[in-house]
Amino acid sequence: MSFLHSLRALWTAGKGISLGLPEITEGLQPIDLFDAWFSDAQKSGLYLPEAMTVATATAEGKPSARMVLLKSVDVEGFVFFTNYESRKASEIEANSNVSILFHWPILQRQVRIEGRAERVSREESNDYFQSRPRGSRIGAWASTQSSKLESKAALQARVKEVEAQFGNGDIPLPDYWGGYRIRPERMEFWQGRPFRLHDRLIYERVDGDWKTHRLFP
Repeated sequence: MSFLHSLRALWTAGKGISLGLPEITEGLQPIDLFDAWFSDAQKSGLYLPEAMTVATATAEGKPSARMVLLKSVDVEGFVFFTNYESRKASEIEANSNVSILFHWPILQRQVRIEGRAERVSREESNDYFQSRPRGSRIGAWASTQSSKLESKAALQARVKEVEAQFGNGDIPLPDYWGGYRIRPERMEFWQGRPFRLHDRLIYERVDGDWKTHRLFP
């Protein structure tokens, strides 16, 4: 992080810590507040502010979590992309209840989101896939994500096979690769405050509308 970015991050963090979440925030739609916080995170100079933890669970309720990258967000939800044969996707297909977490430590902010995940359209997946670097598209074909790998050499050999298969031509979207959209049902905005008297603002969807309340820290 550059010196300028460090100053900017400290200023933003100080603003949040000193002022907290004002009461007027509760009149906002949660996506508007998320957009404002995400913009602050992007401007702060944090590395990969779009990184988020995605927690899934099996049909029996056994949890697992991993980091992925947010690729788009709007009023419909939060979108990321993956191999549909991966562990995370298998668990989503069996249990669509998903939780995601954004943590921007220098800003002392967290956003926790709970909702249901659903596949995006193949057209949306293809649009994003074709925007990826060629090497990443080759990697999507070469990797059978989450399956056992005998050696790094086996993966490297598979990459060469895919490169030979497609040559300099187009690389199509694999049938087993695409996006998920997490449609939020509950969102918590956590702002660090002095003496651990943190702000916690909850949005919950009730009969199609967002209701708000606060939690003790």
